[in-house]
Amino acid sequence: MTLAARRPPQQDRARQTRERLLDVAGELLAEVGIERISTNMIAARAGLTPPALYRYFGDKYAVLEALGRRLMERQNAALDAWLARHAPGGVAAMADRIGSLLAENAAATRAEPGAVWILRALHASPQLVHVRLESHRHVTERLVDACVPHLGGIERGALWSRLRIAVELGFAADEMLHEEDRVPADVVLAETASMLRAALLDLTAHAS
Repeated sequence: MTLAARRPPQQDRARQTRERLLDVAGELLAEVGIERISTNMIAARAGLTPPALYRYFGDKYAVLEALGRRLMERQNAALDAWLARHAPGGVAAMADRIGSLLAENAAATRAEPGAVWILRALHASPQLVHVRLESHRHVTERLVDACVPHLGGIERGALWSRLRIAVELGFAADEMLHEEDRVPADVVLAETASMLRAALLDLTAHAS
């Protein structure tokens, strides 16, 4: 376990309390920002004492890490569902439907309390960078595994590097939806989908 995280509870009531703390923390993060949020503030908003919170999280960075992991897990669930639908059709089928993956990932992000501030924390805090990096590498591995059966002749390491860059572009577009008000969201998604579609189809041109 990293930071001062605790093992996730097994009992239903404890799991519900932990989820409630994360929801409250996400809401507070959007209100006060990364620097000001504290475990005392989270506990008070949730109607708990600080010692009760410390049964779940050792410090505020453990809370932020848990928020980041929960968001990434929900985004990964959207990816898994998308792959189940489209990966059997091959790389071209995935390329043609990359826009739906971006939209579903954006919906998962939008549904998370304080999502934009969670993403900022994952970038800004050295203690949290590993959460984002591990998740993006996981997404890359899932995409590589989905593409390899359809791309004979392409070395896996080269494919991983190409898709890792594509993954970073996709997540950057997701963050842009929450921060850039001079480009409409549908344009961000459409332009990014076009770029990623071209990158995926280019892979098929180099396959034997």
